[in-house]
Amino acid sequence: MKPPRSPFIAPAWIALASVVGLVSALIGDGLLDLISWLVFTALIALAVRAWVKRTR
Repeated sequence: MKPPRSPFIAPAWIALASVVGLVSALIGDGLLDLISWLVFTALIALAVRAWVKRTR
């Protein structure tokens, strides 16, 4: 029997991704800027996906 999943796992991953994106945007140029753009693009895509899925 598997233990129940915590409802805080997904928000914790989203928060961690946000911190990684913000820190990479603040501390570097070049590759770190690319990482920040990719992270924030993924977070926006995740929000749009949740919004579209909710309106169906």
